[in-house]
Amino acid sequence: MTTIAYKDGVIACDSRQTRSSAIVSDDCHKRQVVDGISFFLSGAICDEKALIAAYFGTPSPVPVECSGYVVDGDKLMMVGHDDKTGIWKQDLDPANPDAIGSGAPYALTAMDMGASAEDAVRAAMKRDIYTGGKVKTFTI
Repeated sequence: MTTIAYKDGVIACDSRQTRSSAIVSDDCHKRQVVDGISFFLSGAICDEKALIAAYFGTPSPVPVECSGYVVDGDKLMMVGHDDKTGIWKQDLDPANPDAIGSGAPYALTAMDMGASAEDAVRAAMKRDIYTGGKVKTFTI
């Protein structure tokens, strides 16, 4: 999985890609920009294109096992895919810290204790074996 954290206008993410219990890469890019919209995705890497296509209106005929944050203009949203209803979108309050992925509980706890989004991902890297590599930050 991964850890992606949001706090105070900054999204931070690790760069680890795993398959089952194996590390595939520690240099994976978790941000994709399509038509000016930024996607920060967690889950099955093979499903990322299907989720992005669903966001733009092309439904997936098969289950999609990924979700993430979307920055669309001045909106910050969480997006995912439901097998019955298709894409779902939830607006997030930019004043509230948030985290997704396997290291989310560690990142949220770190942010509750005052850590930045970047430091929260570093905290998750210490305990979550599916979070690692480099920490990348994006100001939104």
